[in-house]
Amino acid sequence: MPDHAAANRFTPPRRLSSSAPDEVLPGLAQLIASELAPRVLDIDLKGVYPEAFLRQLGALGGYAGHVAPEFGGMGTGLGQTIRVMEEVAKLCLSTSFLVWCQSACAGYLQQSDNGWLKANVLPALASGRLLAGTGLSNPMKSCAAIEPIRLKAIRTADGYTINGTLPWVSNLGPDHYFAVGAGVEGKPGFLIALVRGDQPGLSLNQGARFVALEGTRTFACRFRNVVVPDSAVICHPDDFAAFVARIKPGFVLSQMGMVLGLVGACVELMRESDKSHSHVNCFLDDRAEHIAAALAQARATTYSLAKVVDAEGGASVLRDVLELRVVGSELALKAAQAAMLHLGARGYLMTSPGQRRWREACFVAIVTPALKHLRKELADMDHASRGGASCCA
Repeated sequence: MPDHAAANRFTPPRRLSSSAPDEVLPGLAQLIASELAPRVLDIDLKGVYPEAFLRQLGALGGYAGHVAPEFGGMGTGLGQTIRVMEEVAKLCLSTSFLVWCQSACAGYLQQSDNGWLKANVLPALASGRLLAGTGLSNPMKSCAAIEPIRLKAIRTADGYTINGTLPWVSNLGPDHYFAVGAGVEGKPGFLIALVRGDQPGLSLNQGARFVALEGTRTFACRFRNVVVPDSAVICHPDDFAAFVARIKPGFVLSQMGMVLGLVGACVELMRESDKSHSHVNCFLDDRAEHIAAALAQARATTYSLAKVVDAEGGASVLRDVLELRVVGSELALKAAQAAMLHLGARGYLMTSPGQRRWREACFVAIVTPALKHLRKELADMDHASRGGASCCA
């Protein structure tokens, strides 16, 4: 594991100010307008990675809401983190997804029992000084019996050695960190560890082209005898079940930030189209007011559940979170299609936000946990409640 000494040398994020009560985060709107808005098309069409924006967002405190103050965070709660994602997603879902990746990884460390990672790495993640991906899609799918675990780890005297391949992990680079899950022989749970993109034995390969989310630095990660010391272990296999129970509600619920921002943007596209085409748009089934009403309900539920997750950890509302995320996927797809139908031929231009939102909505419905994954887990819960064995860890 590379030396983390630099991780502690960071500028703490700004504290929330009461001078701008209507602003999600002081300076956020200005940052989006100056650093993100001019680059949206390049991010989408050319695959430009918005690194400068991500780091400046961290300096504002964009990743610090759900991180405790003793670890460089603001302690304002998960809702604050979701609100930041929502504002970014109104303009660019690719970038909002990167914000989610960073925030999710910070959340893993926040929920870890590893005090060294909390003291030496988490503050730098909360401030954006270090950037990070999540890497736990495969373990999450494996828990739901959707796919096998792709990484294998062998216990050593002072850590683990990991081998295998993860096909896609986002928000990566040689100096970026990401969490990974690996199976350990004889253990029912998985090892969860933090690795860095330039560790010996780890190779990052960008061979795929995507229809959306091209600017997310998504790599295939090949592990060849990658050594992970105990200091980089987020949770050992024996602690895996308890760890997943702690992170899962926030992991899933925070994705609603992408949903809310995307759907809000689609509503605005419909309203803009109605300025000139309301005389024909009125014959469409899903109108701006219908989507806006569904959005308001989803938003209220999201931030209500975020308060429960902050207060109780979220285990009691996990089913509610999963059901909301299903609603979010379905609403994103409906809103994006409605926006395209409102825009008509104009939506087919490569520079049109309409077709981009359509592509982004599909991503919302397939990113882990995908819509089919969510429905499977809910079905497993129903089966378990009737006395059957659940396939989830």
